[in-house]
Amino acid sequence: MVGALPPVPAGHAYPVAPVLHGSPTGPVVVPPPRRPPGAGPRREEGARSWYERVLGWPTAPGVPLRLRVGLRFDVLDVPAEAGHAALARLGPSGPVAVLGERMLLLVAAGGAEEVPGLLEWLEWGSLPLDLSAVGAGGLMEAPLVPAGGPAPGREGRQGAAFWLRPPKPGGEAEASLPALSVPGGADAPDLARLVHTLATQVHRVRLAAGTAGAGGRRRR
Repeated sequence: MVGALPPVPAGHAYPVAPVLHGSPTGPVVVPPPRRPPGAGPRREEGARSWYERVLGWPTAPGVPLRLRVGLRFDVLDVPAEAGHAALARLGPSGPVAVLGERMLLLVAAGGAEEVPGLLEWLEWGSLPLDLSAVGAGGLMEAPLVPAGGPAPGREGRQGAAFWLRPPKPGGEAEASLPALSVPGGADAPDLARLVHTLATQVHRVRLAAGTAGAGGRRRR
C-alpha cells in the first residue's frame, strides 16, 4: 500500500503490540559487524566513554561494545537500500546507523511496541515486510564514534557499523527521535510517517527484487 496516511479518529490511540522480533531465551541482538583494524581495549573504552558520558546512553559490558536498547531509544532495522530511499523522502530525522546491508534508525524509547499496531493501522499488516523493531532488552552493536568528518559511503568501513546521521551530544539526541505525535508535544519527527515511508520502500525493494529474479529466469 502506498499513499497518504489515513486520518486518526478523534480520541483514537494506536494499538500497542509486542516487539516484532523477540527471543524467548534472551534479548534481541542486532548482528555484530566485523571488527575494524585497530580496534582494541583503548579504542573500545574511548568509545564506551563517549556513549556513556557524552550521550548518556548505557552500554553493555564486554567486547564488542554494545548499546542497550529500550532505555534511551529503540531501533527500526530495514534493508539499507530501502532505508536510503526512505531518508531521501523524509528529510531530517533522528540518528541513523548503517551495518553492512542493514540500516538502523533510532526512534523514541517505547516506539518498537507501537510498530506492529501502526503497520496494521496503515494497512501493511497483511504483507511480509523486512522491517523489524528492537525494543526493551535488546542490544545494538555500537557504531564507530564519529570523528567529525563526512560519513562513509554506502559500503561502510570494512563491515563495521557507522553513523550515517550521528547523534548530537546532550539532550538533543533524544529530542530528535521519531515518536508518536501528541498534541502540544515536542517537535520530533512523526513515528507513523517514518514507519509508513519505510514500509513503502521496503515493499518496493522486495517487488523490484522479485521482478529482477523473474526476468533472469525468463532469459535462461
